[in-house]
Amino acid sequence: MSDATGYDASQIQVLEGLEAVRRRPSMYIGSTDTLGLHHLVYEVVDNSVDEALAGYCTEINVTIHEDGSVRVQDNGRGIPVDIHPQYNRPALEIVMTVLHAGGKFNHESYSVSGGLHGVGVSVVNALSVWMEVEVRRNGRVYWQRYEHGNVASEVEVRGTSEQTGTTTTFQPDPAIFEETNYNFDTLSARLRELAFLNRGLKITITDERTGKENDFCYEGGIISFVEYLNTNKEVLHKPPVYFSRSKNGTQVEVALQYNNSYNENVFSYANDINTREGGTHLMGFRAALTKTVNEYAKESKLLKNDPKLGGEDLREGLVAVISVKLPDPQFEGQTKTRLGNSSIRGIVESMVSEGLAEYFEENPIVATTIVEKAAEALRAREAARKAKELTRRKNALGSSGLPGKLADCSDNDPSKCEIYIVEGESAGGSAKQGRNRHFQAILPLRGKILNVERARLDKILKNAEIRNMIVALGTGIGDDFDLTKARYHRVVIMTDADVDGSHIRTLLLTFFFRHMRHLIEAGYIYIAQPPLYQIKKGKQVSYAYSDEELNRMTKAMAKPSIQRYKGLGEMNPEQLWETTMNPEKRTMLKVTLEDAMEADQVFNILMGDSVEPRRAFIEAHARDVKNLDV
Repeated sequence: MSDATGYDASQIQVLEGLEAVRRRPSMYIGSTDTLGLHHLVYEVVDNSVDEALAGYCTEINVTIHEDGSVRVQDNGRGIPVDIHPQYNRPALEIVMTVLHAGGKFNHESYSVSGGLHGVGVSVVNALSVWMEVEVRRNGRVYWQRYEHGNVASEVEVRGTSEQTGTTTTFQPDPAIFEETNYNFDTLSARLRELAFLNRGLKITITDERTGKENDFCYEGGIISFVEYLNTNKEVLHKPPVYFSRSKNGTQVEVALQYNNSYNENVFSYANDINTREGGTHLMGFRAALTKTVNEYAKESKLLKNDPKLGGEDLREGLVAVISVKLPDPQFEGQTKTRLGNSSIRGIVESMVSEGLAEYFEENPIVATTIVEKAAEALRAREAARKAKELTRRKNALGSSGLPGKLADCSDNDPSKCEIYIVEGESAGGSAKQGRNRHFQAILPLRGKILNVERARLDKILKNAEIRNMIVALGTGIGDDFDLTKARYHRVVIMTDADVDGSHIRTLLLTFFFRHMRHLIEAGYIYIAQPPLYQIKKGKQVSYAYSDEELNRMTKAMAKPSIQRYKGLGEMNPEQLWETTMNPEKRTMLKVTLEDAMEADQVFNILMGDSVEPRRAFIEAHARDVKNLDV
C-alpha cells in the first residue's frame, strides 16, 4: 500500500551477503581512513594469533608487497576446506564470504579468541579488490580467489605440503579507503605488541617497498613488554612485579613497574585485543591496586596520620600491562576498544589482590618503595588541589572569568569556534587584528611554557601561561577534565617557523598529550602552517610553504623578490589572515594519536631528563628535518 510520498515496501532494501559491508564499512572497521586500512591487517593477523592461543601456531609472517597488497602467513592448523554440511560449499569459502561464520562461537576449536563475531576476515575480503587464500592441510595445498568479496574461483588443489597453516593475501580497495598506503612502523608497533603478549610467538614483518624488516619474539612475555615501555626511564625497582592467576577458565596476567616520572602508562588487553578505552578488567586492576597497597601501608605502619592513598596517587609513575584471556569476551563494538563483561571486574580484582599481597609479603623493599612513591604523589596532589583553585579565582582573571589576555570570539557554539594559541605578544596582536572575531579566539603566550614532562601537576598549575590555557579551554585538567565543557572544538597551535617555534610547539604538544589527551583523541588539536616565503613579482604576491614549493614557483618567474619569514610578527594582520587563518585558504595539520605507546616514548626522549636517548633520536632522524633554521 503506497501513499502520496511514494515511500512503501518497494523502497526497503535488503543488502545481501557482504554488500552491507561495502556500503557501510565504518560499522565494521571503525573508519575508512588510515586507521581502518591498518585494521584490515590486524583482523587477519588476529586469526593467526587465535591459532597461537589455541596452541597450534608458533610463527606469523607479514609482508607488504610493492603493489600495496599484504600477505599474512602462519603455521597453524589451516582453515578447514571440507564441505560444510549445511551450505554444501567448502568451509574455507563460507569463512571468507559469509558474515558471522567461524569456529569461535563454541569453545571446541578455540577456548579463547580475539575474533569474537565471525566477521573479521570476511569483512577484509569484502573491502578488498581481490583476496587469495592458500591453506596447507591434510598433506595438500588448497587455494581460492575472491574479488570484492565474491568467489572468483573454485577451491583448487595446487600441490602437496607436509606443513600446515594459512596464507592470506589481499589488496585494499581504493574505492573504499581514502588512503591505501600501509605504514610499516604502524604495523610493526601492533605486531611487536602481539609478540609481547604471546610469550615465544615469532612474528616478522617485511616491507618489499623499502627492504625494511622487523623480527619480534619475546620469551619474557609481558615482563619484557613493561621493560620495553620503561626504556630510557629511571625505574624504582627491578625486575617488574609479575604474577599470573587462573580461575573458571579466565587467566589474568599482570606485570608492573614504577619509574620516577609523573605519568601513568597502563595498557590493558583482552584475548590479545588492545582495549584502548579500558573496561571491566582495568577497573578491577585499579581497584585491587589501591586496596592492596593501602592495606599493606596500614599493616606496615608506613604512613603517618593514617592518610589513605588515592588511585591517582598510585598511578603516578606506574607502567603496567594487564592481559586477560577469557572464553566469551563482550567487546563494545566490532573494533573492540572496551571490554564489557561485568563478572570480569570481580574476578580480576580478586586475583590481582591475591597476587599483589603475595608479592608484597615476599618483596617488602619493593612494596615500601611503591608506598613512598604514592605518598609523595599524595602530598603533591593536595598542593595541586590548591593550585587548581587558583585557576578558578576571578581576581587572577578578567571580569568574565576568562584570562585577560584572551581575545574571545562572539559565537557560543563550541563546534563552530576555534582558538589560536599564538607564540609571542607581537604575533598575538597581528592575529587579533586579522582574525574573524565571530568564531576565532586568540590567546598569546609569553615565552615558553613549562616542560610538563619534568614536573608534577602542582608545579604545572603554578605556571601562569598554562593556567590561562586551562581556563580558556574550559575542560579542566587531570581528574577534573571534562571534554563536554570544551569551549572550542579546534585548538590551533600557531608558532614561528624557527627553532624556538618548534620547541614551543613541542612543549604545547607534550602538555596536551600528558594532561589533555582526550582533546587529541577527539581531533580538536591542530597545528597552523604559516608560509615560509613571500614571493613578489611586480604587483603579484604569492606565498610558499616549503622549499620545494618555493623552487617550483620561482622556476616559473624571472628574478622575483623573495622574503623569508622567520616569525609570525613579520606578517601584518592582513597577510596572517590570508595565509594562515582564512578557512578557505589556510593549511592546518590535525594532530592524531595512532600509537599512544610510541608517542609516550617520543615525548619522554625529547622532553625527559636523559640526554643520550635524545642525542640518538636526533642523529637517527636528522635526515628527516625540513626547513632547518640555522
